[in-house]
Amino acid sequence: MQNYTDGNTLVCGIIGNPVRHTMSPLIHNSLAEMTQQNLVYVPFEVQPEGLKNGVRGAYELGILGMNVTVPYKSDVLQYLKYVDPLAEKIGAVNTLVRDEALKGYRGYNTDMTGLFRAMQEEGIDLEGETVVILGAGGVARPTAHLCINKGADKVYILNRTLEKAMAIADEVGSDRVIAVDIADYRKVLEAEKSFFAIQCTSVGLFPDVGSAVIEDEEFYSHVHAAIDVIYKPIETKFLRLCRKAGAKTFSGLKMLLYQGIDAYELWNSERNIKISSEQAETVYRSLMMEVTGARNIILEGFMGSGKTTISEILSKELDLELLDTDRAIECSEERSITDIFEKDGEEYFRDLETDLLDTVVQDHWRDMVISLGGGLVLRKENRKLLKLAGKVVYLKASPETVYDRTRDDNSRPLLNCADPLSRIKELLEERSVTYESAADIIVESDGRTPQDIVKEILEKLGV
Repeated sequence: MQNYTDGNTLVCGIIGNPVRHTMSPLIHNSLAEMTQQNLVYVPFEVQPEGLKNGVRGAYELGILGMNVTVPYKSDVLQYLKYVDPLAEKIGAVNTLVRDEALKGYRGYNTDMTGLFRAMQEEGIDLEGETVVILGAGGVARPTAHLCINKGADKVYILNRTLEKAMAIADEVGSDRVIAVDIADYRKVLEAEKSFFAIQCTSVGLFPDVGSAVIEDEEFYSHVHAAIDVIYKPIETKFLRLCRKAGAKTFSGLKMLLYQGIDAYELWNSERNIKISSEQAETVYRSLMMEVTGARNIILEGFMGSGKTTISEILSKELDLELLDTDRAIECSEERSITDIFEKDGEEYFRDLETDLLDTVVQDHWRDMVISLGGGLVLRKENRKLLKLAGKVVYLKASPETVYDRTRDDNSRPLLNCADPLSRIKELLEERSVTYESAADIIVESDGRTPQDIVKEILEKLGV
């Protein structure tokens, strides 16, 4: 749902280059809707030579606040009227807050406050903690500052190039920060029985999903909790190894979420807006669905496969809107599917299905559970649209199960015949290959409770 805009609409955005991939609009426009703020958030791609004028122009245009992403998190500092001490120490900002008195923007680093907030939400207390940071790049540096600032007892920085780890340790300026060549990671294991691990390298980032910066299982036996700043995939090999060893794990998507929430609260501080845990969880689920490609959860299958029941349970459990394509078409046409078939024919009905699915894709409908009519996937055009609309789950049922579930239902035009079971077998044989080719996930529905089916769907989607 798009926010309504008028002359009182507040504008926020993100500047960077590139920014087309950003998920920040999903975060902030969702928060604006939840908190009933007349605010919209949009991306601004700025060329390097235009950064100074971009910041000044944003102020003159009345823009309430902006996020800053690569490559400008450090370059933008010189154009700000004030920089928060933590951000100044780190040497980078990612959030600009409008200040009328200063006639410009104040700069903050909610990447780090967001990471800290994510840790707190997951029950991680840095006070007195031993932290192992893997990597010495752009994320590792501020992370080391954060850990020391929040009272960590020791911070090990493990990196292939020892000099880079030493440079961060020198910059933080604390004897509690220890640089280690990652090849010598066993020295850490000898010194520490347990630690909190933060994975800050790009190893494991899609499409390199089968790699971890350290593969040794002994290392992971010392990890009691871990975060990977990578969030695509949601569960990296690093996190899988940690979880297998019994550690508590969470994705970098939590960091993305809370840096956005912290920024949103800064922009709306005068309105005293705070985001609740429930609201944060709702936005997090939307982010997960976006990252996994499950913008919508789409159920396909033959009539009687359980789509209606399963879609209703999924909708309630995930608090998502439910769209039943058959019911939507009946509502739009103000008549039953049986009547549509009898008066206008099946092809006309299939055109209506395609039009509805095209609307879902073109208007970017998201965060929905969509239950498809049994024949919708038969069109090649529809199958292409489904791939753009979300993740497709095929509820597979045997002819006998379908017959048992539909034999008393007279609203099925295709089964109005002398031998419904034979007709079901015939149609299933014709359609099963198509159903499977259209599906991202296949779930057997014979002899199972709806709750078991829903559980399997959610596990396979990673939602």
